[in-house]
Amino acid sequence: MKKRITGRFTVILFVIGFMTATQYNTVNMDDSRDSRDTWEIRQQLSREKQLHSELLSEISLLDETLGKYSDEATQDPQAVLKETVKDLQNSAGLSQVIGPGIELEISPSLEAIALGTEITEIPPDLLIRLVNEINRFDGIELAIAGERVINTTAIRDINGYTTVNTEPISTPPFMITIMATSMEEARKLSSYLTASAIHDDFYIDDLTITISEPQEELALPAFDEEINMEHLQAGEGE
Repeated sequence: MKKRITGRFTVILFVIGFMTATQYNTVNMDDSRDSRDTWEIRQQLSREKQLHSELLSEISLLDETLGKYSDEATQDPQAVLKETVKDLQNSAGLSQVIGPGIELEISPSLEAIALGTEITEIPPDLLIRLVNEINRFDGIELAIAGERVINTTAIRDINGYTTVNTEPISTPPFMITIMATSMEEARKLSSYLTASAIHDDFYIDDLTITISEPQEELALPAFDEEINMEHLQAGEGE
């Protein structure tokens, strides 16, 4: 009788222990899932807030422009129009600009030079990855080997040559000039690119990136080619 009671007690303890362990694992799994979901929501919220901030900045700029036109105290509307056209040209990259920034020198690696490795044009996809890394920062303007990069710029292979704005890029070494919104942003960009894994991608292709110290004044050339507007359509007025 005593053995039977002891056996039943053992079975009951086993069942309770098993249920407790199962509940503990379930709670842990739920916590992990909730934590992950919360982090994803926070990331999405951060992206939405950044977009909202950018939209507010654009709205503020447009309101300021409209205010110049609607202000009755404005005695020279022609001057306001010229200033607006100049701002639009700067935004589109159609004029030379001067400001703080850094320079990158793309050159053959020391190992490639020592071994006599033949250096060819930089692959378009590698150059695009570098441009994407640079464009992680807002307000960036750049020129690649003297070619101004704008929204419609294409980096691609044409007849075996890497081109920017349909212009062939010389075999390394060549320079990339990057302009930031301020010296502080230029320093941040320099630090970011210094630590970026993009260096490993370039090293595989026997290339290196040398980053200059941030400079107070760098000049970017104007985009001097015709902008392709074949996909733009004028709206019809009533």
